[in-house]
Amino acid sequence: MLLFLQRNKLVFSIIVFFLALIITVALIYSFWPKDTEQFIELGLLGSDKTADGYYPNDNPTLSTGSQLNWYIYLHNHTTNSQSIIIKVILLNSTMQAPNDTENIPSPFASVVELPFFLPVDNTQLIPFSWSILETVTQNSSIVITSLMVNGQTFNVYVPALSNSSFNMVFELWVYNQASHEYVFGLESDKEFVSASVNIAFDVS
Repeated sequence: MLLFLQRNKLVFSIIVFFLALIITVALIYSFWPKDTEQFIELGLLGSDKTADGYYPNDNPTLSTGSQLNWYIYLHNHTTNSQSIIIKVILLNSTMQAPNDTENIPSPFASVVELPFFLPVDNTQLIPFSWSILETVTQNSSIVITSLMVNGQTFNVYVPALSNSSFNMVFELWVYNQASHEYVFGLESDKEFVSASVNIAFDVS
């Protein structure tokens, strides 16, 4: 009888030990700092706020005066509020676009720069309405010389051959607290990550 009780006591002690171990591990895990990927999500949505309906009748060949209503999508997946700028650049298909992999922005001047403040875990959907106001034809090229963006007129000069297209580019620039300037990207999980979106169109 004594041996039986001793064995039961041993089994009970082992069970209690493992239960205590499981609870301890669970508590440590719940309070242990978790490494989460830090990034800001950038996207572009069409007129119906989905990844569709970018062009009237789904026709990417635009004429002067045709208005397009897009939405810039932003979400802050970092642990800090972020001050950002979206640089909007008009390019033709031969001009250097941003390279997100190499963290290299387009070298060309932006048409407009849109500043935003993005709190932690916050989503913003920013209207971006635009149209081509004026084009000219020069040496077998169509040149866009004026755009309307969110009700404001901007003078540009971007030519494209008749058999090539244009690109509207959106670059994400984030304020860097260390350098006190906006940079093309964000430090994320011990690496630097850049983000841009571009969408092509033709001009009739």
